[in-house]
Amino acid sequence: MLIIPIKDGENIDRALKRYKRKFDKTGTVRQLRARQAFIKPSVVNRAKIQKAAYIQNMKDNLES
Repeated sequence: MLIIPIKDGENIDRALKRYKRKFDKTGTVRQLRARQAFIKPSVVNRAKIQKAAYIQNMKDNLES
């Protein structure tokens, strides 16, 4: 459960913005979406390797 302390005279929009930011940091929505479908571990590993290769390629391109 998220607890957002609201100070006296604080704007409700500002408190709502803090709540949304804190909620995003917990990763609840991302976790729920990831659990909707099962992804085989080999597919997950392949995606990680492809992402790492892509990032390395981008870094190499920046250096040269």
